[in-house]
Amino acid sequence: MLRTRYLAALPFAALIFLVLLGLLAGRGGSLTADLLPDTFRLSNGMDVVVISDHRAPVVTHMVWYEVGAADETPGKTGIAHFLEHLMFKGTDKIEPGQFSRIVARNGGQDNAFTHYDFTAYFQVIAKDRLPLVMEMEADRMSNLKLTDAEVLPERDVVLEELRMRIENDPAAELQSEMNAALYGGHPYGRDIIGHKAEIAALGTGDALDFYNRFYTPNNATLIVAGDVTADELKPLAEKYYGGIAERAPTFMRKRTQIVLPAEDKRVTRRDPRVDEATWIRFYPAPGYAGAGAEKGAALDVLGQILGGGTTSRLYRALVMEQGVATAVSAWYEGSRLDGGKFGFYALPQVGGGLEAVETAVEGEVARLLEEGVSDEEIERAKTVIVAGAVYARDNQRTMAYAYGEGLMTGMSTAEIHEWPDRVREVTKEDVLEAARSILAGTHSVTGELLPGERS
Repeated sequence: MLRTRYLAALPFAALIFLVLLGLLAGRGGSLTADLLPDTFRLSNGMDVVVISDHRAPVVTHMVWYEVGAADETPGKTGIAHFLEHLMFKGTDKIEPGQFSRIVARNGGQDNAFTHYDFTAYFQVIAKDRLPLVMEMEADRMSNLKLTDAEVLPERDVVLEELRMRIENDPAAELQSEMNAALYGGHPYGRDIIGHKAEIAALGTGDALDFYNRFYTPNNATLIVAGDVTADELKPLAEKYYGGIAERAPTFMRKRTQIVLPAEDKRVTRRDPRVDEATWIRFYPAPGYAGAGAEKGAALDVLGQILGGGTTSRLYRALVMEQGVATAVSAWYEGSRLDGGKFGFYALPQVGGGLEAVETAVEGEVARLLEEGVSDEEIERAKTVIVAGAVYARDNQRTMAYAYGEGLMTGMSTAEIHEWPDRVREVTKEDVLEAARSILAGTHSVTGELLPGERS
């Protein structure tokens, strides 16, 4: 299938900057319209969110399922992402492979993505074509048809995707090992795409079992952003989705607890495909829902102050003043139900070593933990983040993504809507307290990617 898929695992905070670069992304509570979205629930348990934006006769239609890679049965890793592929294989009404072609012929775009905590499908299309995509999406929610003829070749496609995205990318392999060290036996410690041997063993029955258990309206949320009101959407939602019966009970998650590292860990990989060394460090941190709105906003501001661009502390210190790095960044990844992380990334100067980079990062972190942050730093960071929120409102797909990701990872529509206000309220004391909670007295996972013979 001529489709570009991606696994939705980008940090909440990083996504806002992709928006500013004009790329598809989303950032939880920052991407809000002026009014709180309208919400209602259908009789079959399907939730509906309407984000009105009447600047153009276009809509973004998204269906989010509250199931992701972290919800897979042991031994069946990769099934969530595999089924995402298979959802384009057809129904009695739509021939295999025709779903995206129909959307394209009607002037629209579509895609899908898999996260640890959710799977989502979307179409961007003219308003007068909204009933068409709603009918199509509702059809495959209840009438997906799969046979070995469609399933087995697509399994090969997924295996090739694993080879391209993980096995052929030394940096991805390094981060896979680091996540395993950070999250231990929790599902966040494995790749969304799954384990290769387990993917290779997945079959048609596995896909249909997963589909019938989780792809039910009481486990789904419909989000429509664009030139539509709740009064206009409600009869359409009832017509196309309201008649779909619940095929299974509402999914109640039962996951293992994340066991934090009991000691600092280091993962070193050497690979002949690597031209320049890379240094990465992860600290365990709560997700947005676990941290709460105030602390989550403070962690975002902390990431911006430490490593959010050329005015950040780390860039000024490591690149401009000390000259030990050519690039450096820091970020907070909080868009996960069970726990997030705070990350650092740096590239040493040509001919330089990772030791100097690591020492310099640790020095700047220690200085922040001791001295706190300045008035100028916190105001600049908040201005950048809130300005990004304003720019992002110009993209209805981004708004739909933001609300979907936030709702799927434990936030409410009100918390998402009010996120810019929480950022504006962050104080220097909030940032220091947040920094000390995750960077002082906690154990980290450090990754080193080096040229050389494969290790």
